[in-house]
Amino acid sequence: MRLEPADAEDLAQRLLAESIPRRWAHVIAVAQKARCIARELGQDGDLLEATAWAHDVGYAPDLAITGFHPLDGARFLRELGAPPRIVALVAFHSSAWAEAQKFGVSEQLAEFDDERTLTRDLLWYCDMTTGPDGADLEFEDRMAEVRKRYGPDHYVTRALDAGMDERRAAVRRSREWLASVGLADQV
Repeated sequence: MRLEPADAEDLAQRLLAESIPRRWAHVIAVAQKARCIARELGQDGDLLEATAWAHDVGYAPDLAITGFHPLDGARFLRELGAPPRIVALVAFHSSAWAEAQKFGVSEQLAEFDDERTLTRDLLWYCDMTTGPDGADLEFEDRMAEVRKRYGPDHYVTRALDAGMDERRAAVRRSREWLASVGLADQV
């Protein structure tokens, strides 16, 4: 099954718009950034946009099997027959490996591969520069927002430090690429 951006948008809307409207607002803004970037990304452009639409479907109440949204979303997409790259990008988005360790599902997350490509970095960039209700945020402000929203004892907050160097590096590489293609001021 191909998962085109429009199909991924419809899927995410069905799963998130009514049940988690704030999360849906975040997804819309992440996907809008990805759509802008996709024009310059070449053959991975549609893949990036489709993955941006699908990256948080694991938050949908009907899909929350383990309670770890990257894993639940990736497994759901795999069952649907989504392309393996989209599935893996969802599984590992925004340093999910660090959170998986703190949440206790790192062995399960190992079902998928982290491709460590520019496309992966750009997905992380779109996600980690977008607030929970769709506002544009600088990376450091987004990380501070996450800490405040979850509080000091939550596994997400505890995992931030473990994955912070990798997150910063992905954002830096993304910004460098965005500047090189003239998109630095657009996303």
